Amino acid sequence: MKLKILQLFLSILLLSGLVACTENEPDEDTGDSKSQDNTEIVENEPETEDDIDDLFAEVKNNSPTSERIKALEDIAMHYYWYGGDLKVAEEEIFKGITLHGDYDVVEEAFQQAAHLDPYDQELKYSLASAHILQKEISEALGVYEQILKFEESHFEAQLMHAIYSKVEGNKEGFESGFKKLEDINSTRAREYEKRVDLVENIKDAKLETEVPDDLAKKNHAFVVLGYALSEEGEMEETLIERLEVAKKAAKKYPDSKIIVSGGVPKKGNTEAGLMYDWLVEEGIDKKRIFKEDMATDTVENALFSMDIARNEEVKDITVISSATHMRRALVIFNEVSQMMEKKGDPATDRHITNTVYMDFENDEEMNKVSKDEELVIYRDLIRATGIWQFPGLQR
Repeated sequence: MKLKILQLFLSILLLSGLVACTENEPDEDTGDSKSQDNTEIVENEPETEDDIDDLFAEVKNNSPTSERIKALEDIAMHYYWYGGDLKVAEEEIFKGITLHGDYDVVEEAFQQAAHLDPYDQELKYSLASAHILQKEISEALGVYEQILKFEESHFEAQLMHAIYSKVEGNKEGFESGFKKLEDINSTRAREYEKRVDLVENIKDAKLETEVPDDLAKKNHAFVVLGYALSEEGEMEETLIERLEVAKKAAKKYPDSKIIVSGGVPKKGNTEAGLMYDWLVEEGIDKKRIFKEDMATDTVENALFSMDIARNEEVKDITVISSATHMRRALVIFNEVSQMMEKKGDPATDRHITNTVYMDFENDEEMNKVSKDEELVIYRDLIRATGIWQFPGLQR
């Protein structure tokens, strides 16, 4: 009964639009925000003791194994989205473990769930994803290896092992991993080889700190990516700086459309709504501006903005974001563009360019791709290809 109440509680929160996770975002990965990864700023009331009790009640040993596993998954997703009281988590369920953040709870919940059912490879896969969220690459690689010992033909685990071996600088592990992928599914393996090539090309791409002079004059749009609003529901400096770039771009290309993307609500405001209002107040014709107010992270920025681009018969787009976020955004937008072509988007061979708000200290720093940045580029690229980081629970 308590589990059903918890599920209903979480469903109500989701339907009410109280979930707030965005690159727009609190991405801990590239320093593009002030929160955690790509998921967890929330606008909800503080947790009560009863809420915590409901979360942990079904993990007791007198519950059926399936209910205990489901309860652990609910705990993992609750802390992934909403956070919670770490001290209560330590005392009530993760006894003897010091928790330093919400992702520790996610990791430990999947660790316990995988212990309850060591034959469930999806639980192990979710555990590996929790390690990746905390940049624990070696731990994640170990879990992928466990999966492959049970199931040698597990394409996703082999792919992740190869990709993150590359991020770790293990060229041999990367190359041998892709050879194994060829044996599992040669067609899919070749598709992901092309995606790796895409990442390598974009890592070398020039980040434009000024609005380019050679953008398309017709069938073109600027896509402005949002950034997490303050707890008061106001735009932070980073988002305003991105809008300053967008204003310059809009005035330089008066025939281009503008898509503002970001749907995480704070105090009744969304990023897209506030961006729209700001641009209109700055003199940009509101007929040019399209609000995309559903996205909760960079992957959804691309998915939902590209839908608008298709509906408005836009061919070429220029992404506007912070320099620290741009390479990841370009990879994802290019991937989503390829997916849109498969869905029948008539704008094939779409040209995707960039203009950035410079938030690196200097050009030298901007032109380097750190290990952390490469990790999150690949992490979100894989999500954009349709592989969920927590199978059946969270893209």
